Amino acid sequence: MAQAAGAPRPGAAQPHVFKLVLLGSGSVGKSSLALRYVKDDFRSILPTVGCAFFTKVVDLGAASLKFEIWDTAGQEKYHSVCHLYFRGANAALLVYDITSKESFLKAQQWLRDLERDFSPGEVVVMLVGNKTDLGAEREVTFEEGKEFAESQHLLFMEASAKTNHQVTEVFSAIGWELLRRAEREQRPAPRGDARLALGQGPAGRAKCCAR
Repeated sequence: MAQAAGAPRPGAAQPHVFKLVLLGSGSVGKSSLALRYVKDDFRSILPTVGCAFFTKVVDLGAASLKFEIWDTAGQEKYHSVCHLYFRGANAALLVYDITSKESFLKAQQWLRDLERDFSPGEVVVMLVGNKTDLGAEREVTFEEGKEFAESQHLLFMEASAKTNHQVTEVFSAIGWELLRRAEREQRPAPRGDARLALGQGPAGRAKCCAR
C-alpha cells in the first residue's frame, strides 16, 4: 500500500500527540485553514457550530507528530462554550482576517481568554493573519500583526487558505516548537534560566515571522 504523504515512515516511533485549538471570530477562515492543511482542499464552508475536529499525522524528519485539531466556532453565541475545548490544549492558533481590523482585535480578546485558562508559556500560541490573497483590501498591516505578536511573545505568520500560501508552514512551525519543548522536558534542567520566548523557533531555525 502506498505511504500517505506526511505519514510516518514504516518502523518509526509512535508520533507525539498534540492538541491544537483554532480560535478567532467568525469568517476569518479557521475551518478553511484546517481543511487546507489536513486535506489540501478549499471550498466555501458554512460557519462551524460548536466545534469541528480534524487529525493529521506529520513526519518532520527527526520525529513525527499527530495533530488533534479542534476548530472552534467564532460566533459570539458560542464564545462561552469554546472554553470547554481549551482543556488539555498544547497549542493554539489565533486567527484573524487581514481585511478586518475588528477580527484582529477579537484575536487579542481570545488571547486574554487563553491567559485566564493557562499559565504563561504553558501553551504554544501562534497569531495567524489569514486571507493574504485579499491584500488589496487589507486593514491590518503585516507590521501590526508582527509587533503585537512580538509584544506577547507569540509566533506569527500570514497565510492564505484559498491559495495555500504558507498554510503548511504555519502548522509545521507549531509542530517544531511543540517537539522542541517535548525534547527539552525529557532532558535534565540546565543551570540558570534557559527558557526561550514563544516567538523563537527550534534551535537552528529562524524566528517565525513571515508574510
